Amino acid sequence: MKVSIIGGGGLVGSCAGFALQAGKIVSEIALVDVNQELCEGQALDLLHGASLMAPQRITAGGTEACKDSDVIVITAGLRRKPDESRLDLINRNVTLFRGILADLKKHGYKKDAIVFVVSNPVDVLTYLAVKELGLPAAQVIGLGTVLDTTRLRSLLAQRLNVPATQVNVTIFGEHGDSMVPIWSMAQVANLPLDKYPGVTASLIAEIETKTRGSGAEVIKKKGGAGFAVGVSIADVVHSIALDDQRIHPVSSLMNGAYGIRDVCLSIPTVIGRGGVKSHIEVELWSKEKTALVQSSNVLKETISKVLKG
Repeated sequence: MKVSIIGGGGLVGSCAGFALQAGKIVSEIALVDVNQELCEGQALDLLHGASLMAPQRITAGGTEACKDSDVIVITAGLRRKPDESRLDLINRNVTLFRGILADLKKHGYKKDAIVFVVSNPVDVLTYLAVKELGLPAAQVIGLGTVLDTTRLRSLLAQRLNVPATQVNVTIFGEHGDSMVPIWSMAQVANLPLDKYPGVTASLIAEIETKTRGSGAEVIKKKGGAGFAVGVSIADVVHSIALDDQRIHPVSSLMNGAYGIRDVCLSIPTVIGRGGVKSHIEVELWSKEKTALVQSSNVLKETISKVLKG
């Protein structure tokens, strides 16, 4: 499987490229960036480690590299400022994103290609890609709350001194201020979180607050997220490559789950080679469902103002 990463010269794109190389599953990684020299440098750096990895082809080039790609990952975009919400980015990023979509349409892409949006605000830009690329909606996904979810799990695990791989809690909704942690189904090692030793309402509130502020904190301290978002991207791409039908909280076009339609946001989604296989609708606490519907309304309002207005 060939994966092209638009924005592959930047922090997020290059970290995704390295995570895919380390994963040893995809057969070709093509880095695409307007900064050709930086892009070539990132590809060269990956190539230098190839003998310790897997028999993968590593290349650098322009958007034309995407025309025969199975998955097209779009990471290019302007960075969020420390005190700026992801939705505040939209006016600065929509023009850039539309230019990327225009380049993709100019050079062409496979009819069964999966377009995987990572650029922020990811839910709005995923919706834009659904509407403008002409691909079936199932073939357009966004990273959504995959990164938020792994942040939440990892921070909670650290606080409880348990392996992060044994913490299971998921964030629904927007990748941004209106995200909805689903505490009603949270578990540690298959044990209910609310019955786990040491777990209190104040601890849960503390971890939720830290998770919501994680993106801004990383931006403030090192300029932007890289490693965690890279492995998050690779985790979803591997599900596509292996057609493994795993469930991820990716962003995709809603078609009625929880009464939500015509907006892209995250709920549990079965992912395979064709992209979105199905959405999983589970029973939520009343306050969680209300928050999820509110999250969809926040996104719809933004889409109405910026993309339709």
